[in-house]
Amino acid sequence: MSSRHLVDPQLLPLLETIPPLNLSAQSLPAMRARPVMFQVNPKDLEATEQEIRTVPGPAGAPDVEVLVYRPRGAAGPLPCILHIHGGGYVAGDARGNEATHRSMVADLGCAIVSVNYRLAPETVFPGAVEDCYAALAWIMGEASALGFDPARVGVMGESAGGGLAAALALLARDRGEHALAFQHLIYPMIDDRTCVAAEPHPYVGEFVWTPQANRFGWTSLLGQAPGGPDVSPYAAAARASDLSRLPPTYIATGALDLFVEENLEYARRLIRAGVPTELHVYPGAFHGFQWAAQSDVARQAARDTRAALKKGLA
Repeated sequence: MSSRHLVDPQLLPLLETIPPLNLSAQSLPAMRARPVMFQVNPKDLEATEQEIRTVPGPAGAPDVEVLVYRPRGAAGPLPCILHIHGGGYVAGDARGNEATHRSMVADLGCAIVSVNYRLAPETVFPGAVEDCYAALAWIMGEASALGFDPARVGVMGESAGGGLAAALALLARDRGEHALAFQHLIYPMIDDRTCVAAEPHPYVGEFVWTPQANRFGWTSLLGQAPGGPDVSPYAAAARASDLSRLPPTYIATGALDLFVEENLEYARRLIRAGVPTELHVYPGAFHGFQWAAQSDVARQAARDTRAALKKGLA
């Protein structure tokens, strides 16, 4: 059933620029090669600085590249966001978020560390989340030298990055080595069981990230078909049986996003577990709707996310 009539009219022009996605092993290289869509604002470039670092990777695995952004000339200790990029677990690169990261650093007066984790299917679970944990461990271990405040470190991600952020929050809680100040999840990809739902939502997933792409992404990450009984919560956070003692959580999603029901259910369970949770659902919005940056709904989402981050970083 088509959902086009439910799309916010201001988002319709964006759909005309997005080619249909038929994700497969054959089409994946082309997806990874897509150019970055956004240019850095010259004012943000002047106000911020970037450093590329390599940090110790998980045991027996390669080191991990991170991009560190901070306000130019800022005196520490700074609050810090560990950012995890999206891309369905199979694509994306931290460099693709430079424009957003520099803008956020300039606006929020914080540092951002963005991690280039290993992608699937070349690296299956738990490679990506362990890379993210290695980046968190480096931030906390080197906080004094970096000029960061370890009590004000939160994690943020969009789509698969939101899924990894949620998984990282669970992993950090369970290992008990590092405490996160918050988790900030933008339409997070957190439940492989959406691929095998008995009654799929009839009005979601038509645009940008489709059920076919979702199945490919989860199969690539897990190294097996999604929906089975033995999937780890550190791969699919919605699989966690206990959501207590997680950090304050922000979840934002679109009403037409394939992930809307798994995101709503995760928010419900977090609230029931006593976790302070802020939830936003944007009507008429599909996966990646923020790319229509001048639309009213994208502007509202940007205001909401900045306000929540300011609160979390404080």
